[in-house]
Amino acid sequence: MGGLHKIPTHLTSLSPAAWIATFFGSGLLKPASGTWGSLAALAPGLLIAQHFGPSGLIIAAASAYGLGHWASTVWIDGSVDRDPSPIVIDEVAGLWLTLTLAPLTPLGITLAFMLFRLFDIVKPWPVRWVDKNIGGATGIMLDDVLAGIWAALVLLAAREFGLI
Repeated sequence: MGGLHKIPTHLTSLSPAAWIATFFGSGLLKPASGTWGSLAALAPGLLIAQHFGPSGLIIAAASAYGLGHWASTVWIDGSVDRDPSPIVIDEVAGLWLTLTLAPLTPLGITLAFMLFRLFDIVKPWPVRWVDKNIGGATGIMLDDVLAGIWAALVLLAAREFGLI
């Protein structure tokens, strides 16, 4: 049940690709690696939001996407697994995008986290389509970015209707 995922044999625990892909090891935790990775991304995301605002989060998410694409490519080299559980840098990029439209209040932060996880798990269109049809590092990264955008749009609607 619990424990740790294993790093592929072609990588070491000190490999930059392993550290980036697992967001400093948080993706190695099980079960629910995506939730652990999202939790690990929350504090740095909030610091970025507090100091640099939404534009800082967008830049950080884009950086996470670029680094994550590279690290995911290295991780899955020769693998048959299309989206290995330990890779959670995609959750980092997606959650940081969600936070761009979240009120920085306990309720706003909690809703951002929960909505992102919901859309990452349920995978509404086009998230599911990307997950099923786009392979490699692009597929790994892009479905979570889209889930993050979905969650951000729901937060925006909730703000516009005065719900949060």
